[in-house]
Amino acid sequence: MEAKALLLLSVFEVPEYKEQTPTLKDTPQMTMLVSREKSVLSAIFFLAIVSLAVFTYLDGNRTFMWMYNRSIKVDLKNQTEPWFAMPQWLDSRFEYANKEPRGVLLTDWFDPRGRTDVPTLTSWSAPIIWDGTFQVAILDRYYQERKVTVGLTVFAVGRYLDKYLKNFLISANDFFMPGHDVIFYILVDDLSRVPLIELGPRRTLKVFQVSKERRWQDVSMMRMKKIGDLIESHICHEVDFVFCMDVDQVFQGTYGVEVLDESVAQLQAWFLKADRSAFTYERNPESAAYIPYDQGDYYYHGAVFGGTPQHVLNLTRQCYEGIRLDKRRNLEAVWHDESHLNKYFLLHKPTKVLSPEYCWDYKIGFPPEIRSIRLSWMPKEYEEVRSGS
Repeated sequence: MEAKALLLLSVFEVPEYKEQTPTLKDTPQMTMLVSREKSVLSAIFFLAIVSLAVFTYLDGNRTFMWMYNRSIKVDLKNQTEPWFAMPQWLDSRFEYANKEPRGVLLTDWFDPRGRTDVPTLTSWSAPIIWDGTFQVAILDRYYQERKVTVGLTVFAVGRYLDKYLKNFLISANDFFMPGHDVIFYILVDDLSRVPLIELGPRRTLKVFQVSKERRWQDVSMMRMKKIGDLIESHICHEVDFVFCMDVDQVFQGTYGVEVLDESVAQLQAWFLKADRSAFTYERNPESAAYIPYDQGDYYYHGAVFGGTPQHVLNLTRQCYEGIRLDKRRNLEAVWHDESHLNKYFLLHKPTKVLSPEYCWDYKIGFPPEIRSIRLSWMPKEYEEVRSGS
């Protein structure tokens, strides 16, 4: 900060004015000229002070100190007008400063004190979304004004397609992002078996065929590559946010814009109260998904993740590279793509975390912390759906 201040003062340094003895040139016109010069110099000095004040308020998060540093900072596909322009030579942060949208602040819609029975902030200050911590009406207005579109990808291959896809789509049509534009991206291995459902307003369904895999483990791991490919070819041009979900789930309540952010992770319901040592991370040091026992923040569920297309693309590409690296070493992580997802979120902290209310398993029961279930697991009939997949 001191270096910037010195730079500005050197640029706007006021020349010293020396008093001279009267000469024949000391006419009224010369007196008026000197007065004007003093006024110009005073104006320059004033601008230098104002510039110093502005630069003093610049912080390290590429934003201004009077703006809460957890405002919604997403470049929407239909928002191109910059809110602030800064010459490149003044500050290298101009690249980001003129892209910050006029957003709502975290404190406008999220109150971590709304729930005292559960953690509501991570150690890196990302919100953990529980019922009772947010005001969705504020976010609804914000995103409706910006006409955002949200994508939802789901894999339905083999017997999963017949058993789960119809219920998933019917419930998503009712509860996923009501009042906003939604595109469902369905990836199947047999187009003829896709169920016909009547979509509500502002809903679009797009179906893509994917190749069959020999083992269900390969289906799980290849999902990351297929999602990444689809983001590059279609999703990044069509939506502002995208969520990726397993098909063996069903929406139980409104799954709204409170979940939107740059990078969103889902807490695994069965580890709600578990100690870190109980997390089923990949523990083989040879695996790209390896996490030591003394590391880890939460155990994240691979059944739900999301964010902006660019962030989700980064996640899928890095997870897939980890899977490929393990294959070259003849390794397979304990929970396949979910193990690599947990490693990714350990290294790249999510900007928002969803509580187990957003992906609950009724087999656990109904602990008092769970007040409003938005999405739930369907019965895991693995013997039926995985045989021959």
